[in-house]
Amino acid sequence: MSAPGGAGTAVDVPGSDGPLGRLALARGTVDRATIKRQDAEWVARAWADPRTRVVAVENSEALVRSEGDRAELVFVPPPEAGEGPRFLLGIDDDGVVYFGVSGHITELPGTRRASPRQAGAMLSDRDAGLLTHAVALANWHGTHTHCPRCGAATVPAPAGHLTVCPVDGSEHFPRIDPAVIMLVTDPDDRILLARGAAWPERRMSVLAGFVEPGESAEQAVAREVREETDIVVGEISYLGSQPWPMPRSLMLGFRALAKGAQRITIDSDEILEARWFTRAELRASLESGELFVAPTSSIARRIIEFWYGAPLPVPPARTAPARLSRDFYTERALAHPAAQPPSPQGTPRVSAPAPGPRVSAPRSRRALRPHAPSPALPTARLSVRVAFPRGPRSARPRLPRLGTPRPASMIVGQKAPNEVHNDPRSWSGPFRRRLDRGLS
Repeated sequence: MSAPGGAGTAVDVPGSDGPLGRLALARGTVDRATIKRQDAEWVARAWADPRTRVVAVENSEALVRSEGDRAELVFVPPPEAGEGPRFLLGIDDDGVVYFGVSGHITELPGTRRASPRQAGAMLSDRDAGLLTHAVALANWHGTHTHCPRCGAATVPAPAGHLTVCPVDGSEHFPRIDPAVIMLVTDPDDRILLARGAAWPERRMSVLAGFVEPGESAEQAVAREVREETDIVVGEISYLGSQPWPMPRSLMLGFRALAKGAQRITIDSDEILEARWFTRAELRASLESGELFVAPTSSIARRIIEFWYGAPLPVPPARTAPARLSRDFYTERALAHPAAQPPSPQGTPRVSAPAPGPRVSAPRSRRALRPHAPSPALPTARLSVRVAFPRGPRSARPRLPRLGTPRPASMIVGQKAPNEVHNDPRSWSGPFRRRLDRGLS
């Protein structure tokens, strides 16, 4: 099948690398073929073409095959893709069409499941762009299944980039939540790092938060820094952006300078600690395993490395916090199969953030799904119980069953037909704040 006119060459944005360089999830070589999305006949012919390749996505993960420090996506022909919402991802220079399908993944020998967070930096430009695109659309289809006007189930368009309500005819497009993430430095050029309330001990990162309605990105930077640390900043400048489709954020990177000598006063509902680091202090903390930062696919890590002036030292594998192991060890295991989790039994320990619900690990059948088994990374089964303070049952917050496949925007309270009533941006209290801190 030949590429359509005007589609077959990926759009190249001059100078798009910016001060942060090439961001792991902001790459891509496949033309998105937007002019063909409304052509149902062309989409049907493309799906029937034996050269077409499909990437299956389940719970923000796809199959990858790794060798050394590189990884590649595993594609299948359309007949083997399985059932589920499908969406057109684009066309390459050779006229090969790529689709994504949101559905069950059948693991193959020599492959493992990985999310953009875990494998994004190890994939080629083509595969990183396709995986990020596919995960974003899969998460949208999984959470926006009903019309927010009347509650009727919507019907996906042939190319999967919009849904239509069969009752009122309204069209609904993929949702993106803009969020700012910022490098804050003081007059001595120290970096401000903080630990979110829901994060494991020893993990710190730069500050981040959602842009609120009626607010510019620069205003959001100043507001978030002031709210979380009581630091007043100025000289705000843009650094770069990266999609973060877990579930649907667009991270906007900025740099801001703290005005004069100021004392840090944290908002304990959002973060548990914050401090300034010199380059020497950060290097020593990372090398000793006293501190961990975001994975290499994250814009947060690239922002820290931009300030640091070089790639960050890699902490010792066996000193990583247990609750950080999902991303940290998957990324290491993809590149270095000999990497092992720190627990001798291969079972992560769960510790509770404070303040908040107490989390323990009793005997239970409700288990969080671990990563795909491999000889080097044993399978771990983790059961968790969330215990809330005593009080009237009606006053206790309700959480979804752990282990149920849900996006990060988990439903709290009564389930509505669409996410219009389950939007985490409408939550209040520590649940919303802790979700904000998971952006980076």
